[in-house]
Order: sequence, then C-alpha cells, then structure tokens
Amino acid sequence: MQFKVPQFLDIEDKIFGPFTFRQFVYLAGGAGICFVLYKLMGLFLGALPIIPIAGFSLALAFYRPNNKPFINMVEASAKYIVQDKLYIWKKGKIHKNDKLTNEAMLKGGMHQEREQKLTGSKLKDLAWSLDVLDMSSHKDN
Repeated sequence: MQFKVPQFLDIEDKIFGPFTFRQFVYLAGGAGICFVLYKLMGLFLGALPIIPIAGFSLALAFYRPNNKPFINMVEASAKYIVQDKLYIWKKGKIHKNDKLTNEAMLKGGMHQEREQKLTGSKLKDLAWSLDVLDMSSHKDN
C-alpha cells in the first residue's frame, strides 16, 4: 500500500484572503495601533509614530531577508542587545605592510611568540579556570 507524503510543509496556508494568519495578525495589530494613535493624537501629530509603526508591521508581514521571516531577525537582535558579551583583546596584531612588525619578526621576537604551542599543562590550567568561572556563576543564582 502506498501513502501520499505531504509536500511543501514549510508554506503557510492562506486563511484571510491573500494573507496567512501570521501576516493578518501583524497587519491587523499594526493597523489597530495606528488607528488608536490617530484617534488620540490626530493626523499631523500622530503621523510621527504612525509611520514607523506601519513600516514595522509591513516589514513583519512581508519582508523576508535571506528567505527567513523578519521576526527572526528582530528576535536575534533583541537577544544580542540583552545578553552578556565577551570581548577578547589580542595583543600585537601583525600587519603585512608594517615595516616595524616585519623587522621585529625577522629578529625573532614576535615570530617565536606566534609559534608557541598549547601544551598539556596550559590546557589543563585553562580548563580549570573555565570550571572555576562556571561554578562561580552558578552560585550567584
């Protein structure tokens, strides 16, 4: 017995005319907020917040960067703004056209520093320091 396998599972159904349910909710929400602002502030004063809100709701409904929904980009940017960031500073960045760094490399000072290998003891120290930092962050919670 053969079964028919559904195709195009990633395409949403059109429920409200040419719009999917998600598009309809974004457009209706944006239109509702714009209507409330129009009633409260009038046309000329309300146009300042109405235009960005309408643009944002249209972007949520129709704009698909890299063939993904715009809400994914909004969510990722919100997470990036809220989460902690780790900044790592690397000392002694070497440029190819810089004469001073090329001379220092020829003398062997920077060249030896760049070729140092990660030994087992350094790796154990690094793993231990990461464990200690991880444990200290769990104790605060």
